[in-house]
Amino acid sequence: MFDDLKQDLQAAKARDPAARSSLEILLCYPGIWAIIFHRVNHWLWTHRLPFWGRFFSQISRFLTGIEIHPGAQIGKRVFIDHGMGIVIGETAIVGNDVLIYQGVVLGGTSLSKGKRHPTVEDAVVIGSGAKVLGDITLGCSSKVGAGAVVLQDVPRGATAVGVPSRIIHEDRKCVLDLEHEFPDPVSSAIDLLFERQEELEKRINVLSHFHDMDNIEFTHGSEVEEVFKGADGKLFYKLNNYIDEEE
Repeated sequence: MFDDLKQDLQAAKARDPAARSSLEILLCYPGIWAIIFHRVNHWLWTHRLPFWGRFFSQISRFLTGIEIHPGAQIGKRVFIDHGMGIVIGETAIVGNDVLIYQGVVLGGTSLSKGKRHPTVEDAVVIGSGAKVLGDITLGCSSKVGAGAVVLQDVPRGATAVGVPSRIIHEDRKCVLDLEHEFPDPVSSAIDLLFERQEELEKRINVLSHFHDMDNIEFTHGSEVEEVFKGADGKLFYKLNNYIDEEE
């Protein structure tokens, strides 16, 4: 147990640049307290003392603001940063070297007694306020963006963002990779729509100057021809034929 505590302190020091010493981490970090309490509570839960496991888990919740069910399985070197509002359900499994920020929920979506909470594999980073719901798996070295709602498995090394979450495939090579510079798929889709809108508006503006197609002066290199270059192939073919006939 003391060896696990030493590793937890080392993990906190490695992942939090504000940490100055192991003593400060031990006395001032509620995430460390929650992990210590949980190890005791989980031992009580697995040794046929479930009431006391639940009882002391509520004391831990009162002191730290972090609620971890005594039945949850927590690995080594798990660091809970800040931690207020975190909820980890009974059948959740959290691997080694996982980093969890405040407001994260590892919740269930079923009333069954079986496995109903997420499995978080090694070296996963879960951003502030993220909700991971149901019996799903966050693959090794994956990342969940802040505020995401994850309802499906996240592949190894991928990133999940948005509500509901969408997968961005991005290989993470290091557990300490905390960068959040990745594209927003919704923003990218909106940008494409705006580009398409501008293209269509340009075509409409050119054609709006003419009431009758017979009055359009079609010449090679004209503005009308430039507008139709990006249009349907058949329409541009007819336009070229019309220009050749006029010439």
